[in-house]
Amino acid sequence: MRFAAVCALAMGLGAFSVPAAAHPHVWVAVKSVVLFDGEGRVSGVRHSWVFDEMYSAYVTTGLGKDGKPPTREALAPIAKTNAEQLKEFDYFTFAKSGGAKLAFGAATDYWLEARDDKSVALHFTLPLEKPLKLVKPLSLQVYDPSYFISLEFEKIEAVKLENAPGGCSQSLFGANPLSAEDEKARQQSLADGLAPQTEGLALKLASRVTVACP
Repeated sequence: MRFAAVCALAMGLGAFSVPAAAHPHVWVAVKSVVLFDGEGRVSGVRHSWVFDEMYSAYVTTGLGKDGKPPTREALAPIAKTNAEQLKEFDYFTFAKSGGAKLAFGAATDYWLEARDDKSVALHFTLPLEKPLKLVKPLSLQVYDPSYFISLEFEKIEAVKLENAPGGCSQSLFGANPLSAEDEKARQQSLADGLAPQTEGLALKLASRVTVACP
């Protein structure tokens, strides 16, 4: 089932029996860093995803000691499962430049962090298969097409550039207002606990990062 697959990738654990069609059941706050190499080309994206309270509590159950959050080492097997399973869904990360879709390689430097505020954060890096010289702006979106997982950029310092050439800039644009029909479908999905019937609703709700260089 779709739910089991997403739970396996998002939680590193899959012991659930909930209907596959559902409005968001996992909420993630996203921060991203667009990486540049020594030649001034975009080389990848480094993500930090902070999961909601319920997920965070579930994933850390039984792993901490003496009331302390579990260590990075204790969470390493779950981080590995996350990285492996997310690949099937393109890491929920979609990038384009000049209208062409950009391909990412397998996740690297992945690890899970259990924070003192009891939240859990997944950190990982996605290298571009081919580093990109930004002749045309880069467009980046992070979302689950099934609308099962809600991924939203943080309100503050959501996107940064690392090692970018002088004059490069980033902008974060929120989604455009939904049409009356799409909003009705979204509200109905929340009321019913079912996936919206409107195709592409998750994309319409997704924010967009734009990176441009002179």
